[in-house]
Parts: sequence; C-alpha cells; structure tokens
Amino acid sequence: MKTIINVKVNKKAAVKLKNGFPLIEKDAVENSKMLKEEGTIIRVLDDKKNYIGTGYYGVQNKGLGWIITCEPEVSIDKDFFVKKIKTALHLRKALFDDPNTTAFRVFNGEGDGVGGLIIDYYDGFYVIHWYSLGIYAFRDDILAAMKEKVDYKGIYEKKRFDLKGQYIEDDDFVAGERGEFPIVVKENGVNFAVDLNDGAMTGVFLDQRNVRKAIRERYSKDADMLNMFSYTGAFSVCSALGGAKKTTSVDVANRSRAKTIQQFEVNGMDAAQHEIVVDDVFQYFKYAARKGRTFDLVVVDPPSFAKTKKRTFSAAKDYTTLMKETIDLTNDNGVIVASTNSSAFDLKKFKSFIKTACKEKNVSYTILEQYTLPDDFRTLKEFPEGDYLKVLFIKISK
Repeated sequence: MKTIINVKVNKKAAVKLKNGFPLIEKDAVENSKMLKEEGTIIRVLDDKKNYIGTGYYGVQNKGLGWIITCEPEVSIDKDFFVKKIKTALHLRKALFDDPNTTAFRVFNGEGDGVGGLIIDYYDGFYVIHWYSLGIYAFRDDILAAMKEKVDYKGIYEKKRFDLKGQYIEDDDFVAGERGEFPIVVKENGVNFAVDLNDGAMTGVFLDQRNVRKAIRERYSKDADMLNMFSYTGAFSVCSALGGAKKTTSVDVANRSRAKTIQQFEVNGMDAAQHEIVVDDVFQYFKYAARKGRTFDLVVVDPPSFAKTKKRTFSAAKDYTTLMKETIDLTNDNGVIVASTNSSAFDLKKFKSFIKTACKEKNVSYTILEQYTLPDDFRTLKEFPEGDYLKVLFIKISK
C-alpha cells in the first residue's frame, strides 16, 4: 500500500486546481516539508481543508505532482490505470484502424488524465515515457494495466526523471519480444525507420504528423527545400515525396547523416540526390549567405534550448533572430515553416516574433496555415501549457 497524506494548497492555487488545472505547482503547497518520498499519494485540500482532488507527489519541471482524480474514494491502483488506458485506446480507435498510419500517441499525460505519463505506439510496440520518479513508482500497476488492455509485440520505456530532466541511459526493453531495429512504421503512407532502444529519441517526432502531411501535399512540388535542425530528415523526406527538386538537411549531430540517409532509403529514394549537411545551423546560415544560396521552402524547427560550442539558443529569447536569418535565405514568395515546441510562450507571442523579424527585414508576410498538436496528443483547455506545439506556414514577399 502506498502512503497517503493530506496537503494544503494556498488560495490562489486552490482556485486554479478547482477549475481543472492539474499541475500541483511548487509554490502551491503550504506544508511541502511533509512531501518526502516520490510516489506518495496526496489528497489535496484548500486552506479550509475542503477536498479538491487526489494525485501523487512527483517532481517534474515546475510542479510537485499532478491531480489525477477528483473522486475522493477512488484507489490509485491497477484498476484505476486500466480505466484510464481503456478510455485512451478508445479515443485513438480511428488511428489503430488506419493502415497508413502505424505510429502515434496513445496516452498523452494530463490530457488523458495522468500527468507525467506518456505512451506511444509504433506498429505493435509501445513506448512508455516516465517523467518523474513519482509516476515511475506506479510502474507495476501501469504495466499490469497495459498487459490487460493492449495486444503488443513488445514494450519499451524511457526514464526521463534525472535530476536535470535528462533521459537516463539504460536498456529500455520491458516486456514481450525485443524488436529487431530499426523497424519501419507508416505515417500517412510515408515510411519512417525507428529504433525504440537507442537513447531518448526514436527517430521521428510524432507530434508533427499533420505538418509533414501539409508540406508533402501542398508546399513541395518543384521546390528547393531547406530543413534546419533536421534530426533524421523527416521533413526532407516528405518534401521529396511531394515533388521537391532538391532538399538540404542541416543538423549539428554527426549521427544525423546516417539516420537521414536511412529515412530516404526506406521510402525507396536515393539519398545521394539530396544534400545532407552536418554543421551548426547558425554556421550554415552564414555559409549559405556567402554562397548566395536561397530556397523556396525552409523548415525551421529548433529545440526549445540548444547549446553548441559557439552559441546558445533559447526559443523564447532568440526566435526573432533565427527568423531574420531564415528570411535572408528564403526566395521572394517562398514559404517558411516556423515551428517551436516551447511551452514558455503562447501562439500570440510566437506570432509577434514573426512580425518583428519581418518588419526588421523589411519584408511583408502572410500566414497561410497554422498548426498545434494533432488529436492524439490530447490536451486540456484548463492547462494551456500542455498544448506546446506552434507551427506557422509563412509566405514571404520581398
């Protein structure tokens, strides 16, 4: 049996939590010294000791834990997680039934009722992401619930609760059969090679599914395309499949070259027909400018925070500068796909970065399309921080 304790939150936090905000913020708890062991079940009370909800203690980013039910008599056990997972699976039925898409999110943290827990699906394999020691304390119950509710080839896990918020390197295999990686999954008919037991990443970011589809179907024909912060080249592959005459993929990681070649090859394309550059993106901006290289379509999808030998990048501080450098490499009437996964600012603020950059570069622009998370990445309107993805398709007129 897990320990259950009562915690009191201040008036400000109580109002937010009663309105459906699920994160128990670090400055909310008045008797936080009582919180000693992550995984402890906590009953959250307001300043007058009225019940608000039940959750668990687990340190994650700005929070001390999550409320996961507002029913005071509910036990947080295997049966609790069975119900949550059953509901989540039902909500993704259309994706499970789609033979052209075999990789997607099955359980999206607080959006599916349990903050700190993420589950992804890759053609019969499941990957569980644990975002705190607190949720990891429920591992046995969650695994038992999964084994009861899903048919699986194998289950893998990613431990993301290092003190610095980093992935913990380990053998990630949990149950079932080990995959012979890479395996090939489909997304709207496009093939992607993924490895579920090779570090924190798998080879494709599932939240960009709708963006990749738009690039392939509407923006790539006859384009000279540039993909910055390209990772394994997923945007480049989709652009090439959409008829781009050439793609250029740029990423600082040495392994990006082999991974990008692999993604072209699993789609039956010759990677030698495309340019793959291993370099600091900001150095490439300078190189391309010297060479007079410009592009019809530029995808810019930086991490929220990145550090190289010569530069530190923060999306919240530096996106405007990044956009200005991107504009310099974009042809007249070209399209920039500006993307960010930073939860530090909202869509309105993101649009202001674009507006400022275009004004300072003396170009006009039109926002053609905008995207947030796809439906399988369920979010709560009461917790806008969870809807982190912001993507704008911007036509530049010089």
